[in-house]
Amino acid sequence: MAPECRLVLSHVVGERNQMMAREIVAKTADRLACMPLFVTDGLKFYAKSLLEQFGQWINYPATGKRGRPRKDRLVPDENLKYARIIKIKQGGRLKAIVKKTVFGKDIDAEVISTSLIERLNLTLRQDNNRISRKTIGFSKKIDGLRKQMNLYFANYNFCRGHRSLKQLNNVGKMEICTPATYCDLTNRNLTLKELLAIPCYKRSTI
Repeated sequence: MAPECRLVLSHVVGERNQMMAREIVAKTADRLACMPLFVTDGLKFYAKSLLEQFGQWINYPATGKRGRPRKDRLVPDENLKYARIIKIKQGGRLKAIVKKTVFGKDIDAEVISTSLIERLNLTLRQDNNRISRKTIGFSKKIDGLRKQMNLYFANYNFCRGHRSLKQLNNVGKMEICTPATYCDLTNRNLTLKELLAIPCYKRSTI
């Protein structure tokens, strides 16, 4: 999620493992126009996926000297900035929050936060019984869950107004707008009927 406009850039449905981390990083990178600051929780898979996506290989030529040759290595891009927040709990209670810079320099500790995405996760579970914890409303098939999540986030980005996002309308009054409207992806808030009427085209793989 882009915190400035609350726009959900990408999502994946699956287990929290390395494969899913690679997928969501790749999908996010495909939608970026510049390199932002990445902030996540303490899950270890994100650092490796970001390095694979935005890293550069350094090749060391053979020196002709005796001994084992130096191995090529993957280093982060100079513009890559990534930090994570590690929450330390004891006895079911939060004891400390550690902010750690993984890639990049001069990252202000005040901007290292996951509060907005955590609030989005709460809203998502309140709105969507399919992913609520300890209920019997879960999806029986993962394909159905993926389609439902696609519809939910499309509605969230293009139809659902966010109270923290406001712009001047045509008559000069402030009105609540959607993340997509705030980012100038659309010139107005769409209705769900309008969203469903937009033709969907698959991207060519050629």
